Amino acid sequence: MPSDQPLQLSRLLLTVLGTRLYTHYQDRIPQTGPVLIVSNHRSFLDAPLLMTALDRSIRFACHHYMGQVPLMRDIVEKMGCFPLSLPEQRQQTFFDQAAQLLQAQQVVGLFPEGAEPMVKHTLPAQVGAFQRGFAHLALRAPVPDLVVLPVAIASHTEAVNAAFPLRLLSLFDPSEPLFLQDGWHPMVIYQRVNVLIGRPYWIRPMHREHYQGKQAKALVTELTQQCHTEICTLLKQGSY
Repeated sequence: MPSDQPLQLSRLLLTVLGTRLYTHYQDRIPQTGPVLIVSNHRSFLDAPLLMTALDRSIRFACHHYMGQVPLMRDIVEKMGCFPLSLPEQRQQTFFDQAAQLLQAQQVVGLFPEGAEPMVKHTLPAQVGAFQRGFAHLALRAPVPDLVVLPVAIASHTEAVNAAFPLRLLSLFDPSEPLFLQDGWHPMVIYQRVNVLIGRPYWIRPMHREHYQGKQAKALVTELTQQCHTEICTLLKQGSY
């Protein structure tokens, strides 16, 4: 896969859909080195949107079922995504894959809210609780000069359609309880959207030295809360 293919496909998709993108605080984007992108998540367009806004191909972790559906698997692979494993293997394989990509000086993208805001209709300025896996990854991965970059996607105008029954997805991933409910998977298509870049969080050697015992839990909590607060604050600015 060419290194810039996901970026080129992302630009093409947004152009075809007529999505108008406005990027704010671009001066905060690191131009080189490994970066861990953390963002809110409501639409299948979030990954291509962030790549276009940052002008870099990003390797996104995506839901397990996306790697099980033949056509969808081909699409996510071309977009540079790596599907998560089943729950019993997910934590270790996710860490190994993401750490290898960061060590190769690539940009990795994560959506800490998980799948819930994708399968339940949420408001543009609404942000759910963050899972802490990204913080553990940032503090554990042996990657010098790693930057955690929170980014807010603030939809201004959008269209929401019913894509397909949620229970259909349980055929591909019966381990996901969110798919064992009635209703339809919403499809959010941005028409006009703001992407606001947050303040970068640099992972220093002292952070990793303190990542042990009770100190590790405190560091993970601090990083998780800082990114969540930053994204919520940016969403208030961008949702006008």
